[in-house]
Amino acid sequence: MCGIVGYVGCKEATPVLVNGLKKLEYRGYDSAGIAVYDGQNIIVRKVKGALRLLVEDVTKQVVRQTKDQSETECDKREAELIAQMGQFVKGSIGIGHTRWATHGEPNDINAHPHLNESGTIAIVHNGIIENYAKLKAWLQEQGVVFRSQTDTEVIAHLINYYYEDSHDIFDAVLQTLGRLEGSYALGVISKDYPDRIIAARKESPLIIGLGNGENFIASDVPAVLEHTREVYFLDQKQIAVLYADHVDLFDEEGNKVIKESYHVDWDISSAEKNGYAHFMLKEIHEQPKALTDTLRPRLIMQNDKPVDIKLEEAKSLTDEALKDAKRIVITACGTAYHAGVVAKYAFERFARIPVTVDVASEFRYRNPIFEKGDIFIVISQSGETADTLAALRLAKEAGVHVIAITNCVGSTVSREADDVIYTWAGPEIAVASTKAYTTQLACLYLLSLKSGLVRGTLTRDAYEKLLTELNETPQKIEQILAHQETIQKFVSKNFNKQKVFFIGRQFDSATSLECALKLKEVSYMHSEAFAAGELKHGPIALVDSDTLVVAIATDHAMYEKLASNIVEVKSRGCATLVITQEQGNAFNSAADEIIRIPQVSDDLASLLSVIPAQLFAYYCAVLRGNNPDKPRNLAKSVTVE
Repeated sequence: MCGIVGYVGCKEATPVLVNGLKKLEYRGYDSAGIAVYDGQNIIVRKVKGALRLLVEDVTKQVVRQTKDQSETECDKREAELIAQMGQFVKGSIGIGHTRWATHGEPNDINAHPHLNESGTIAIVHNGIIENYAKLKAWLQEQGVVFRSQTDTEVIAHLINYYYEDSHDIFDAVLQTLGRLEGSYALGVISKDYPDRIIAARKESPLIIGLGNGENFIASDVPAVLEHTREVYFLDQKQIAVLYADHVDLFDEEGNKVIKESYHVDWDISSAEKNGYAHFMLKEIHEQPKALTDTLRPRLIMQNDKPVDIKLEEAKSLTDEALKDAKRIVITACGTAYHAGVVAKYAFERFARIPVTVDVASEFRYRNPIFEKGDIFIVISQSGETADTLAALRLAKEAGVHVIAITNCVGSTVSREADDVIYTWAGPEIAVASTKAYTTQLACLYLLSLKSGLVRGTLTRDAYEKLLTELNETPQKIEQILAHQETIQKFVSKNFNKQKVFFIGRQFDSATSLECALKLKEVSYMHSEAFAAGELKHGPIALVDSDTLVVAIATDHAMYEKLASNIVEVKSRGCATLVITQEQGNAFNSAADEIIRIPQVSDDLASLLSVIPAQLFAYYCAVLRGNNPDKPRNLAKSVTVE
């Protein structure tokens, strides 16, 4: 949540800051602002609303789309004005922020950056300061007058308090950090130290971009990709001091530390739309490549066929560890949690091992029971999800082996887990996860299949057959995407339904959870998922002519039962859609529309059946006039509770 950028170098800082913030818009925000030192004073510009309004505020020119102007023309004009912003707010050092309100309503005053009373220190902050009320009361006793309702303003005044005593900005920041409870990623500039930015993090992510004669801070890599590919991922409680020509790193006690930089090998174009109308659609179409990149390096091939799995990065996850495991515990949030629910079916089917799946926000507070021999799996696209991190730390404290599945190298989850398995999905910009979900599933399938082989619950023949099918899923997804117009046509007739219910059995029931979430996230339609066998136990009372029922039906043994469910709801006047395999003929006379996925093992069909549902959600959002990349009230990475 929220976005931070910072720049120190020889260029005009303002265009760099605003462009960096645009790259972080996917994180979600309700206000935006910048602070730039112009050689005499720290100039702050901040507004409630979109970044475009900040551009208008700085340049005094309107860049919003008009009736006779296309969105592309508007974006081009905005880019031109951003390039000129340095003419209006000059200076070669500055910080910027996009805020998602946690304390205080979204407005101009509560927007970041925040200043001390004299305007000589400016800060931006992601996270939550849990003891801010106590600190605020103490500062008010010292005579400090607050302007905003935020917890963040406390930090600016606290730094100023210690600076007045020591006249050393680094020492003032260090002392301030020692009094903060909660989470933070910070960027600090001072009028008295116009050659440096001080950055620090605890819980909330922050990276340092290492340039040539310039350096950057940012919440995430896409903000700095056009300037550099060398980055530091700050560790917990680590502090960085950035100058134009170098960066110094320190621990929480102020001792210098040495750290290896990380080279980002993403193609810059992978963070752009590449001709697609939205990032969400682009990322849906990127799934074949993302799955290929995630699967192929982990498959041992013989005669062009996969015969085994290698998880070289998970060094302590040996065959013996998988064989001796007594239980699998999976915890995650949102879409990642739904991947875990599918994995429960996979582990229990292939490896015959009991699996518990928990929502991380519940797991961390219910005094969970850990047992010797547990394998604990945490799943997080960003690797920074606050509740998932808390669950991970509980497991570590209990001495349980932790495996992390994440898309972000260098993230907190990846550093703190015993083993990490990366989903090589590349950057995912749209808030609603698509390729992150399917690559998480791929990693979980690899783990469950390998467990089944070493535990003797899968024969070698069955194992290799399933690996072959898993290896073929990217091509099969391409086949689904090649016929997306069928889904688009069906959506055009049903995008205005009041209720959408997804039903399924076994693996399909788990997949339905993700299908319903994707639709409600981007279309704002009321959608729910039910195990199909539970229809008569309550949900069928909701079915009427304003309802669409979508059946995920890929389990051959359950075709007749699902067909019966479809007949039941259709008789009550609702529209029906079935997503099934090529040979799912049981639904020919029952459903209004059938979307057929390529034939695949029932146990692997979750990788394919979710694709039409993703497209369904996307087209519903577009036809309802929503921006599927930036759904209201949502953010990409939930790094605070």
